[in-house]
Amino acid sequence: MAPVPSCPAEAIPLHDTTDPADPTVDLAEAEEFLRLHHAEHPELGPIEHRLAEVHAEVAATGTYRHTPDELTFGARVAWRNSARCIGRLYWRSLKVRDLRDLRDPKEIADECVEHLKLAGNGGKVRPVISVFAPDEPGRPAPRIRNEQLIRYAGYPGSDGGVLGDRRNVELTAKAVEMGWRPPARRGPFDVLPLIVERDDAEPALVELPPDAVLEVPIGHPELPWLADLGLRWHAVPAISNMRLRIGGIDYPAAPFNGWYMGTEIGARNFADVDRYDLLPYLGRRMGLDTSSVQTLWKDRVLVELNRAVLHSFNRAGVTITDHHTESDRFLTHLKKEEAAGRSCPADWTWIVPPMSSGITSVFHRYYDKRELVPNFFPGDTKGVCPVIH
Repeated sequence: MAPVPSCPAEAIPLHDTTDPADPTVDLAEAEEFLRLHHAEHPELGPIEHRLAEVHAEVAATGTYRHTPDELTFGARVAWRNSARCIGRLYWRSLKVRDLRDLRDPKEIADECVEHLKLAGNGGKVRPVISVFAPDEPGRPAPRIRNEQLIRYAGYPGSDGGVLGDRRNVELTAKAVEMGWRPPARRGPFDVLPLIVERDDAEPALVELPPDAVLEVPIGHPELPWLADLGLRWHAVPAISNMRLRIGGIDYPAAPFNGWYMGTEIGARNFADVDRYDLLPYLGRRMGLDTSSVQTLWKDRVLVELNRAVLHSFNRAGVTITDHHTESDRFLTHLKKEEAAGRSCPADWTWIVPPMSSGITSVFHRYYDKRELVPNFFPGDTKGVCPVIH
């Protein structure tokens, strides 16, 4: 959320019109962005001088460099335009870290560690984006292979099962191939190292230090045995394999985060069959009749699992939101955008929460699905599909 992580991500437009065969910046897109920046900041004065600068720079180099103010505005508007993000009410609060001069994979990985510490903020999670070097004509920028800065390993077993997060089996294998050594006693929540790559440099494999990974142990207010299962989840959902596009310039390494909406963890990460798939086990532990879906045992388990997530984060003093509150906040954001004379694109299939959908305030209406820029687009990290949960 997120970029609150409830951006189911919120943040992944359906397509991109970029032509990779033409690396030169599209001046029309650049002009459109610059005019938007000046229109929303009239104190900047006439735009003609800035347009002339950009035209000259593109003519000479094929690209141009955003001013710090343009970068900050562009990153925030990219969040504002993210049709799949429910948590955009606080788009103006996004802290933008301008790290565009960094191209070395190891330095980028180290700054990602700092990003996590800054965003975690002792549990008072802050929306942060760290923007590294952009793509330039003939000079691709570094990429972060991890979907999020914090990912849990997935270890395939001989029986066909997986210990850990099924989503990350391929990433785990890549990390091992690069030299990562899993813990001697493997577990379901082993934190994977960061992998940062650049075409003309050695890739970086950097393990996250414990003080950069704020985690919450999961318990339940009325089911004490659930705490004994050892479930936990990290507090900062920093999406790291998406491409930030501002005014025709692509920033392929620009990890960003908000805070979690509880259903992202309880109704997706823990519940999806291609993730931790906990519902059958928890249903049996709760003594429910799992012989037929008509007993609604899955629904009952899902509610208690989501109660456990919210209870645990709140008990630990770590920022989280629930799907009812966030739905109401989104409609508040939509009204503010309409009052400002702006379109507020939203993809219904992502805005509507994955639990109790029909009783949330975002369910009973349609939305504008136009794709606007600046925005976040799926990255090109060797076929890895973006995910935000």
